[in-house]
Amino acid sequence: MQSRAVVDTNILVSALLKPGSPPDAVIQAIRRDLLQPVVCSEIMSEYGDVLPRPRLGLLAADTTELLSLIAVQALWVHITPYSPPPELPDPADWPFIATALAAGCPVVTGNVKHFPAKVGVAVLTPAEWVESMGQQSG
Repeated sequence: MQSRAVVDTNILVSALLKPGSPPDAVIQAIRRDLLQPVVCSEIMSEYGDVLPRPRLGLLAADTTELLSLIAVQALWVHITPYSPPPELPDPADWPFIATALAAGCPVVTGNVKHFPAKVGVAVLTPAEWVESMGQQSG
């Protein structure tokens, strides 16, 4: 059974830095077509801006392959500007919230505190997402 989720940028970075970690399990689920990532153009733009940053030390081939995989397998949604934007710990997270709301799916993130309950989005850590998948298949 395939599930859908908006995957925060920090999950992609962590997955590439720590093979075998819960964030990597999220990415492996995308590779195995168990998880369909949900994106909008703003999210793909952020991925493309963040992953190649030299300070992260990620291999260009790995980032290119991951971005291509997500672009092909993703459910793409269009989000409209929200005016005024809600108060958030990090206003740059709004596209992730808006995309999750548009698709009716959770956000998988390592920064749960950036997604307050008041915005109405389900939020899962990578470990929680992995656990929820185990319960669905068991």
